[in-house]
Amino acid sequence: MMQTQYVGSPVKRKEDPRLIKGESTYLDDIKLPGMLYAAFLRSSYPHAKIKRIDVSQALTLEGVVAVYTGKDLKDAVGPLVVESINRGSKVPSHYPLAVDEVKFVGEPVAVVVAEDRYVAKDALERIIVEYEPLPAVVDPEKALEDEAPKVHEDYEDNVCFRWKKAFGDVEQSFSNADEVIEARFRIQRLAPTAMEPRGVVAHYDALNRILTIWSSTQFPHKLRTWVATSLNWPENRIRVITPEVGGGFGSKLNHYPEEVVIPYLAVKLGRPVKWFEERRENLQATTHGRDMIAYVKAAVKRDGKILGLKVRLIADLGAYNYVYTQDNPLVAARMIPGCYKLESIELDVVGVFTNKIATDAYRGAGRPEASYIIERTVDRIARKLGIDPAEIRRRNFIQPSEFPYKTVTKFVYDTGNYEAALNKALELLKYSEVRAEQERLRGEGRYIGVGLSSFVEVCNFSYQSASVRVEPTGKVLVFTSTSPHGQGEETAFAQIVADVFGVDMDSVQVIHGDTLAIPYGWGTAGSWTLTSGGNAILKACKEIREKMLKIAAAKLEARPEDLEMREGRIFVKDAPDKSLSFEEVAGIAYDPESIPEGMEIGLATTSFYVPNLTFPFGAYAAVVEVFPESGEVKLLKLVLVNDVGKVVNPMLVEGQVHGGAAQAIGQAIYEEIAYTEDGVLLTDTLSEYLIPTAVEIPWMITDRTETPAPNPLGTKGVGEMGAIGLAQAIVNAVEDALTPFDVKIEDTPVTPAYLWKLVNAEKKE
Repeated sequence: MMQTQYVGSPVKRKEDPRLIKGESTYLDDIKLPGMLYAAFLRSSYPHAKIKRIDVSQALTLEGVVAVYTGKDLKDAVGPLVVESINRGSKVPSHYPLAVDEVKFVGEPVAVVVAEDRYVAKDALERIIVEYEPLPAVVDPEKALEDEAPKVHEDYEDNVCFRWKKAFGDVEQSFSNADEVIEARFRIQRLAPTAMEPRGVVAHYDALNRILTIWSSTQFPHKLRTWVATSLNWPENRIRVITPEVGGGFGSKLNHYPEEVVIPYLAVKLGRPVKWFEERRENLQATTHGRDMIAYVKAAVKRDGKILGLKVRLIADLGAYNYVYTQDNPLVAARMIPGCYKLESIELDVVGVFTNKIATDAYRGAGRPEASYIIERTVDRIARKLGIDPAEIRRRNFIQPSEFPYKTVTKFVYDTGNYEAALNKALELLKYSEVRAEQERLRGEGRYIGVGLSSFVEVCNFSYQSASVRVEPTGKVLVFTSTSPHGQGEETAFAQIVADVFGVDMDSVQVIHGDTLAIPYGWGTAGSWTLTSGGNAILKACKEIREKMLKIAAAKLEARPEDLEMREGRIFVKDAPDKSLSFEEVAGIAYDPESIPEGMEIGLATTSFYVPNLTFPFGAYAAVVEVFPESGEVKLLKLVLVNDVGKVVNPMLVEGQVHGGAAQAIGQAIYEEIAYTEDGVLLTDTLSEYLIPTAVEIPWMITDRTETPAPNPLGTKGVGEMGAIGLAQAIVNAVEDALTPFDVKIEDTPVTPAYLWKLVNAEKKE
């Protein structure tokens, strides 16, 4: 008999039939008896004092139930929770509704509750707010100037925190250098723009004193804790349910004003209350990503050896700290060494307040910024020294024999073979042929560019838990603390469980996203869902499997180690005719008359997995054509080689890579959240905020190398890889294409207008 091996196979997603048929329930599908609808009035000013709010006319509109302002709620609803606080940093209190002052466009100042959402929206127009405009600052470098307007008057300046640290002998590295190469890079502000915006529904059951919150959050248990803290409510009286989630990309792991206000209103009004975000609100008031400026100095030898770096990183944090706002620039700083052996690095990280919505996690959360900075720097070094970009990477790579490798910033990389990934990418690209074609086409006046990116990321920041139960009929229930939101983990987890028990995947049901059912854990983020969540499930399954083998051994008069479990049966290895079905053994486990003496009844266990950090890596290559007369960039060829350790489902891996790569293309060429100098948001619809569609996304060549991680599954993480590795390959390719014009690209996105100005500025000079 041969066991079906699910792990490693491209199994179709179990989730897809219900999604394709429209049978799933998303947040906006939830409708409860007596439900009220909320709408938020948001500031159109980036910075202003609130002199007066008059809600009287809104209250006269038929169907309006209540209207509340920040002053109405201040004593009942506490500030939002912030968890990442660096020593000495400033953390201003952030109330869900602005009380005396607004600090960014989109900050909520009042909430209307009505019998339907249209009446609630109409009522917003009847609220009169008298503002006293104040000076705003949106450029983080200008915000650091002595005379800059203060975002928070209580503080002496706009510096939220400063983290400065040197690793290794920086001055010695620079003293030994043959060249010091300097660069400036600005990574623009981006909007995560999940297909499904945010939303909250809350219902208070007064009889049982249970507050139930439905939210499109990535962190059900953490949200429960945050709401309990802000409302001063017993956490064990709160239930958070995450229904189907249409993407998050980090933007749904925060603690938002609406997630406090809506539950408060449900309790106060005694009726269910619902709020669902519109796209303009999403672009205004859901956290943004990236928005960092890096000043880099690289100490190098003539042979291309990189000795050390000095990096000043200025991070635009927006007006307030959200839950993990301060983490992202520090993760970026510590990951800047990337795939390379450095003697030293000096890091100076400055987190700056500006009059914008906060920045926080967005697919990669610090690692895309780090990879962009080091990979753009490496290409600048290669150009300056006249060394091929692939060759200079090889000369600086950490070698396979050196793993586990402690980087200069004290991360310990688990496993890696960076040159193997790069070589595969170059082979798939047909690198030498592309370079020859590039030279030939330049002779014809066409400008082709080739860009590379060798990158490493860090993931698995948090523990996960799992409860697994085999029912008396042999069906398996898995309760996982991680909360998939589109990645396909219901499928991947079922593959793992099915292989451990030797049963069909259809026998496995995965439950997630309900704090009343699942064990405590951190939800989904940081590419940890499969590795941390999957290893917790694997551990629990192995414990149950061991018990089932003991039960079967007692019945079959054999030793547990002599038994096999596959194809739905447990049998003696050398005598396969002596067997019991999986269902029979499960039934025995629940029968007090049949279970072996001394064993507890049932087949259930809860397991925690506390992970070590894992470090996936990859090598990407891009070929572009740039049209100097218009500034247009055309993507000709993309090659993406990833190493995520052992692969549970290659189809899911490829889908995750494609999704992240699409967002990286947006970062490189199209997307940017833009404000005027005085803080007015210009990109508050998808007409102005340009997201690449299927038309703009080219065919991608994807492949893998496999360097297993030192955990039971051997997996690393994949969800953020495409977003981390590709943007810099594209920008490197654009800069390479424009070599004849001696163009240096500092900013992203590389839009036609930006490139046209660069090219024509060089012509004028």
